[in-house]
Amino acid sequence: MLKAGQIQGNTGVWEMVLGLEVHAQITSNSKLFSGAANDFGVEPNRNVALVDAAMPGMLPVINKQCVRQAVKTGLGLNAQINRRSVFDRKNYFYPDLPQGYQISQFLDPIVGTGIMVIEVGGEERSIGITRLHLEQDAGKSLHEHSPVMSFIDLNRAGIALMEIVSEPDLRTPEEAGAYLKKLRSILRYIGTCDGDMDKGSMRCDANVSVRRVGDDKLGTRCEIKNVNSVRFLMKAIQFEAERQVQILESGGQIDQETRLYDSSANETRTMRSKEDAHDYRYFPDPDLLPLILSEELIAEIKAELPELPDAKKARYVQEFGLSPYDASVLVAEKASADFYEAVVAKADPKLAANWMSGELFGRLNKIEKSIEDSPVSSEQFAELVNLISDGTLSGKIAKTVFDRMFETGKNAGVLVVEEGLQQVTDDSSIRNSIKEVIAANPDKLAEYKSGKDKLFAFFVGQVMKATGGKANPKMVNDLLKEELGSA
Repeated sequence: MLKAGQIQGNTGVWEMVLGLEVHAQITSNSKLFSGAANDFGVEPNRNVALVDAAMPGMLPVINKQCVRQAVKTGLGLNAQINRRSVFDRKNYFYPDLPQGYQISQFLDPIVGTGIMVIEVGGEERSIGITRLHLEQDAGKSLHEHSPVMSFIDLNRAGIALMEIVSEPDLRTPEEAGAYLKKLRSILRYIGTCDGDMDKGSMRCDANVSVRRVGDDKLGTRCEIKNVNSVRFLMKAIQFEAERQVQILESGGQIDQETRLYDSSANETRTMRSKEDAHDYRYFPDPDLLPLILSEELIAEIKAELPELPDAKKARYVQEFGLSPYDASVLVAEKASADFYEAVVAKADPKLAANWMSGELFGRLNKIEKSIEDSPVSSEQFAELVNLISDGTLSGKIAKTVFDRMFETGKNAGVLVVEEGLQQVTDDSSIRNSIKEVIAANPDKLAEYKSGKDKLFAFFVGQVMKATGGKANPKMVNDLLKEELGSA
């Protein structure tokens, strides 16, 4: 049987070898080497300083906040922080690259090797981080304004990017997706990138190669450029790996190249032949001195780190008694974890976790809203959980109340009173309903007495129906056993 990530060819089984290069736009007010604003969605060429436009005589000046954000990210990835790093010129021509080179880092990046632990199918794997380096973004070519000309928008030119490069340790599209999600989560936790792939503030390049199972030698890789969603990343990798297997099995060879993923056709297409480092003619930027980090600065930044997802997950398991799976769901996004912690300050942790991961997330997905935009606040959610805990609401009625909370924005307690939804816990009232149900179903009673124990569920259902679903389920079960035994 094939394992995940393996492809059955005509001549044998192949496996994928994957590495990711993620470009994350740094959260900062201004660009990496200029004071131009770092705003999304403004008119073209509104946020352009003379340095960004490569005007003669203009010199770059490093943005200290961007450096701090890169160091913070490295610490969040358990990676080595290099005390000395160097900015280089990466030379290539693009119409939206005014200088004719990109200021980046090559041999001496600001962050070195690290490790990220991902979980897929209940199993953990450690994925190596090769490096994180700082670089400036290019501008953007616009093609929709004319059928014969391209227009250039330099708003993005000079924006600070972190390029985070993994080792080729990933073996399946699912692992690649888990890696990207985990990385995005960490960046959002520490506040160094908003991770919004729809707006292009986080983009992923996937290096894909295949080799026969059992072969240690790496195959020729192709790079899939600028994938902007986790789902598209996984689909692009699967298509590209299968394409390479087909070529190799037909006697062809893989050309090292850069490819683009067409999501509408679900295929990758050639963009250009893949360059190697020597093609860019890297050399240290003469306008920027080496970047030297002090131990005091690194310690200061490390002290600013929040509790990260893995540590938070472990605490939820230990402190709140959650399962590792439930804890991982809640900590996947910082906003979800913040919401949960606000709830458990006032409500039962396990019940809150169950209702968040099941009912709350399900409703938010249905209306396509994030937890930050939830119609139900953490305070309102905690009140609902408490009404379930103290027996005011049954699970079934609580779901109805929750739906009404989403529709109206009202508190659970208000809706319970307005719509008369309190759970019935009166012993005599429930017992009367049970007697009425038994009296109305003598044939079912006879069958139950003859040994058809499964009919107990029938009587439970009838009692709940008779009480409008408001009777306390445990009391119904206990009292029903008594009444059936004496009937």
